[in-house]
Amino acid sequence: MNKSWTEEKALCQIWSEVQSYLEVEIKAVDHLIHQRLQSPVSLISKISEHLIWAGGKRIRPLLLLLSSKLIGYEGTRTINLAAAIEFIHTATLLHDDVVDESPQRRGLETAQTLWGNKASILVGDFLFTRAFECMIEDGSLQILKILSRSASLIAQGEVLQLEVLHDLDLKESQYQEIIEAKTASLFEAACHIGAILGGASSEECEDLRRYGRFLGVLFQMTDDLLDYKEGAAGKEKGVDFREGKVTLPVLLAYERGGETERVFWKRTFYEHQQKAGDFEQAQLYLEKHHIYDEIQNKLLDVSSSSKKMLDIFPESRERQFLLNLVDFTLWRTF
Repeated sequence: MNKSWTEEKALCQIWSEVQSYLEVEIKAVDHLIHQRLQSPVSLISKISEHLIWAGGKRIRPLLLLLSSKLIGYEGTRTINLAAAIEFIHTATLLHDDVVDESPQRRGLETAQTLWGNKASILVGDFLFTRAFECMIEDGSLQILKILSRSASLIAQGEVLQLEVLHDLDLKESQYQEIIEAKTASLFEAACHIGAILGGASSEECEDLRRYGRFLGVLFQMTDDLLDYKEGAAGKEKGVDFREGKVTLPVLLAYERGGETERVFWKRTFYEHQQKAGDFEQAQLYLEKHHIYDEIQNKLLDVSSSSKKMLDIFPESRERQFLLNLVDFTLWRTF
């Protein structure tokens, strides 16, 4: 279902309010990131800054900052650790673009398009080292363990996705496993770390961790849907389709389709032979089998699960922001 202009404005308002509330902390995180990107090797700075300042949402650092404030933390450790999370995320994007051979990200040419695969991979490695420097400076072995595990899960998720690329027989449970690893794990880590910094109880830590995981799943499932959905003006459509990346919309359409449709999906994905008009045909098949509505219902269930994890916390501005971020993630078009 498409959102009205009023609803779109409300979503933008949610995002604007969160950023305004955390303005001081976000500026401090950005300042630290800028400092950490400096290198005597100019190409490292160029490539890193090209992607980091390309207009990303910074939702993972935001989650760490909000989660810690929810518990009452008022210190500055959040700045260093929020930067570490953004470095990990950006490093995985650099590697991801090489693997996917993506020509664009966020409307700009990717680093691998501009500077080549070798430079992109090595600068991604550089960003990982910056992330671990931040973690070591923080000094918490518990937090180091959480972020190290998240980095490992992201890599495993990316390899698993590569392993099943073009595989139309992929099970929905396998799709879920991939997105929990490659996307939700860092959302989960951000919220968990925020809870730890605030001295949350074990129950509060667990619920915030699970909130982050559900939100990460919601974020990726929404992203996968937006790749095909009309009305998603803020996101380039057809990227996953052109790369032959089998996501939930395709899995469900292939499962629901007849023989003619399955021949189409096998040609465009398994054989990866695509021609003009194929993406539009894919969208028609999704509409025919009501795939958009089916996935939207799944997204509503995930969003409800994410919000439920906040029931343990008393009413506060931070809690409301975290609830609002679920709605933003669910209905966003960018």
